Amino acid sequence: MKKKEVFSWAMYDWANSAFSTTVMAGFFPVFFKNYWSEGTDPTLTTARLGTAISISSLIIAVISPTLGAMADLHGYKKNFNFLFMCLGALSCFSMGFIGHGQWQWAILAYGLAMMGFNASSVFYDALLPEVAAGRDMDYASSLGYSLGYLGGGLLFLINVLMYLKPQIFGIADPVTAVKISFITVAVWWFLFTLPLQMNVHEARLCQPSQKFLIKTLESLKTLKQTLLDLTQNRNLLTYLVSYWLFIDGVYTVITMAIDFGINIGLESKDLIAALILTQFIGFPFAWLFGKLTPRWGCRKPILFCIAVYSLTVVMSVFMSEPWHFYLLATIIGMVQGGVQSLSRSLFGQMIPVKSSGEYFGLFNLVGRFASILGPLFVGIGTHFSGSARMGLLSLIVLFLVGGFLLHQVHEPDAA
Repeated sequence: MKKKEVFSWAMYDWANSAFSTTVMAGFFPVFFKNYWSEGTDPTLTTARLGTAISISSLIIAVISPTLGAMADLHGYKKNFNFLFMCLGALSCFSMGFIGHGQWQWAILAYGLAMMGFNASSVFYDALLPEVAAGRDMDYASSLGYSLGYLGGGLLFLINVLMYLKPQIFGIADPVTAVKISFITVAVWWFLFTLPLQMNVHEARLCQPSQKFLIKTLESLKTLKQTLLDLTQNRNLLTYLVSYWLFIDGVYTVITMAIDFGINIGLESKDLIAALILTQFIGFPFAWLFGKLTPRWGCRKPILFCIAVYSLTVVMSVFMSEPWHFYLLATIIGMVQGGVQSLSRSLFGQMIPVKSSGEYFGLFNLVGRFASILGPLFVGIGTHFSGSARMGLLSLIVLFLVGGFLLHQVHEPDAA
């Protein structure tokens, strides 16, 4: 294992997690509704935000497998990672200068930033087999998520303090503090991407002298063959289906946890505190799961995480006090990094290294279409039971079926 390359690669999780915590989960949804769309019907602002997220995710889902195939052929994974990171960071930076009521510019900047975030992550993931192999891949993937939780949580904590106590930082007011937070995320994202760009090396399968159209056609042919190979690889196909089901449940639990926190009367500061708690608990536990794989492999720890999520769903049904919500955040923080990092690592061990870009493009495609069945199950369950709590319990189906299929997957022997 090339430790310098592994750590430099993992630092990208530290870099881009600032966007997912401070912007996506923290400030943007509330700031968009209360500042950029002030005076607008809340249902309309939700529709606008949801539409922007859907369009952004759909574009990346459609183009990422083709870009991944092109990146594999010509050694462009680092270049594409940097290109889309710049798109995301510049868009995030621009949010700090968008004025009151300018929701059109805000939604455009956010949509572009999300495209940059999601697309750069595809090529970051695709570099995993380049920097590690076998059980070392488990360690590298877990290290990445661990650093992501720590880095994202650290900057988010600073930004929250800026928002709550702007005078301490010499900032005029909370609104200015939020805008400065967007700028700090952009700078953080850019700076901590540099170690990956400088220290990680990737293989190149052919010379980059061909014209762009020829490269694109070659990439499409390669992608077509990959899809054909996938349909004939029952083990890998079973894993992708199982991943789609259980990760859908994971994402839905995260979303529903915030909804339940609001429903039981928690204030915004309590929700922010719970989010920070999840980040800092996720840091050591994501790393710990990477240390378990030499003995247990990836599949068994993932199954354990799925079982814990199933238990969390049951516990959520009985939540009624604020401390229940903090307990839920603690449990989620303990397993969230494990299920994400080891799922990525297991997939990386099951695919050919030379095609990692296009395969991780497909992996990203599955991830983009997650959170489809989960909300549908919750909605149907709520409708027929008359209780949102019982509706949440229907997620058990996703975890049970996803876990059952994962149990059928043969984990490759990893040295």
